[in-house]
Amino acid sequence: MSRVGKLPISIPNGVSLNVDKFNVKIKGPKGELSQRVHRDIEVSVEDGEVVLKRKNDLKQTRAYHGLYRALINNMIEGVSNGYKKEMELIGVGYRANSTGQLLELSVGYSHPIFFVVPSEIKVTTTAEKGQAPTVILEGIDKQLIGQVCAKLRSFRKPEPYKGKGIRFKGEVIRRKAGKTAAKK
Repeated sequence: MSRVGKLPISIPNGVSLNVDKFNVKIKGPKGELSQRVHRDIEVSVEDGEVVLKRKNDLKQTRAYHGLYRALINNMIEGVSNGYKKEMELIGVGYRANSTGQLLELSVGYSHPIFFVVPSEIKVTTTAEKGQAPTVILEGIDKQLIGQVCAKLRSFRKPEPYKGKGIRFKGEVIRRKAGKTAAKK
């Protein structure tokens, strides 16, 4: 048995779950999400909990068992509480502005980067004196938020010498000494 897959998922108040053959639809106070489930995985609701069972014991089916349990758990968490990621821009002259779903980043290139954030995600930016500019992404789909964060990070990855770049708030970057430290 999959250690993750065999755990039941409790359904909080205000969240409704609809299982239709291979589709799982979850509706909550923050929104609605749906996920298509592989045909070898059976999803059922028992005593206010979601239980996933697999039809056979093949290696791929065992992998799907834990995967779909995690995906459905993330969906329930998303529609009930939502997800929030904060990214900071570390570097001299780095700025971020958002107007609606358009995010403008100035991260040390000769031109600003314009990035259109998907409509499912709410984006806000903050710039306080003495603090690094921050981009805050909020939404109900954990996978989509992670994908947008990865794309933003790819515009200017944090480098190990000065630590400049776009990184998650609170992330620690391993720093290298550089060549001036070797001469001494």
